[in-house]
Amino acid sequence: MSHIVGKSAYKSLEERLNRFPQGAPPSEILYKILSLLFSEKEAAYVALLPIKPFTIKTASHIWKTSEAETRKILDELASRAILLDMNHDGIQKYVLPPPMAGFFEFSMMRTRHDIDQKLLAELYYQYLNVEEDFVKQLFLGTETRLGRVFVQEEVLTKDNEVHILDFERASHIIKQAEDIGISTCYCRHKMHHVGKACGAPMDICMTFNSTASSLVKHNHARRVEASECLELLHQAYEDNLVQCGENVREGVTFICNCCGCCCEAMIAAKKFGMLHPVQTTGYIPDINHDNCSKCGKCLKVCPIGAIDFEVQDDAKGKKEKKVKINEEICLGCGVCARACLQRSILLKRREQKIITPVNSVHRLVLMAIEKGQLQDLIFDNQAFGSHRAMAAVLSAILKMPPIKQSMASKQMKSVYLEKLISKAKV
Repeated sequence: MSHIVGKSAYKSLEERLNRFPQGAPPSEILYKILSLLFSEKEAAYVALLPIKPFTIKTASHIWKTSEAETRKILDELASRAILLDMNHDGIQKYVLPPPMAGFFEFSMMRTRHDIDQKLLAELYYQYLNVEEDFVKQLFLGTETRLGRVFVQEEVLTKDNEVHILDFERASHIIKQAEDIGISTCYCRHKMHHVGKACGAPMDICMTFNSTASSLVKHNHARRVEASECLELLHQAYEDNLVQCGENVREGVTFICNCCGCCCEAMIAAKKFGMLHPVQTTGYIPDINHDNCSKCGKCLKVCPIGAIDFEVQDDAKGKKEKKVKINEEICLGCGVCARACLQRSILLKRREQKIITPVNSVHRLVLMAIEKGQLQDLIFDNQAFGSHRAMAAVLSAILKMPPIKQSMASKQMKSVYLEKLISKAKV
């Protein structure tokens, strides 16, 4: 480790995290968070790890440690959900997830005694809710969003049921998952420790596939069958929670059930709504004013405050109070439609088509293009070295002027890049 003498291990780790499009802006609070989660030696080791999944042999070579010692360190980090460990075709691999959705959340997804969770929650609150640089970068740093909202399926009309796509259904994600883990909601757990928690269900955070498998293995989640997860989804509907998951069509790794008061995505949507920090559903509420009782229930349940009363002139020129939905910020979640006892609110398809990345690699590459960080993905330990066609195309993009890069990224989202990414899943 002599090659990093003279540079703080935590500074090196911070630089490593910021090679992701989802980085972590420097801050004294970030340093305190990292020092709680990592020892100085661990921070120095993790700072050297590649972005893509890697084997024990790879880490051993990078760290210049024996494979036995390397395995011990990696397994210790995985046991604390700093790393995720997974089995790829019989080969044990590890990956460092980004801070969010990643090891920040994982540290609060169960009650633990090996770290001071109250102190950690207070630091997270300061870093995410007070300083805000991290949240702005996370939700607004790229045109391609990290998360997207799922519509509440139980309020869809028969016409909507015919046209909704499988990847737009949380229920489909659940039924197709190979592994499902249920954990404590990071957001509400954090708010509990700072005295701001609400009464929404806590044990309702959903992870899927290899992420779930790793979290279950190390007791950060409990394994459930699809039937129980679907019951929890229905419970989330009943509690007016919004389903916010990974913004991909295939291989969704998480679905959070978000309240408007504690959850980072909903708080960001309230603060920066017109900038769309979370990708909306393909739906928008449509109000039948003739049948509306003006009870105001939809106003109360909207998680981001997108509904209000507006005074308008009726056909006779008299002032009349009507429910008004701010379509510029509406998530299209359907919570208001479920709450309307008069069935005066129905969902209709948005006119603008929502573009969703194919998978996590597609999303990550798009975000990297938009942040000018594509070279970090391509040249970081040959992250895409096994797919020469993609490396060649993306290297060409790097040589273009900024305007051309922007144009190329928009064109490639739906045509060339999607086809290449489908062959290069992590």
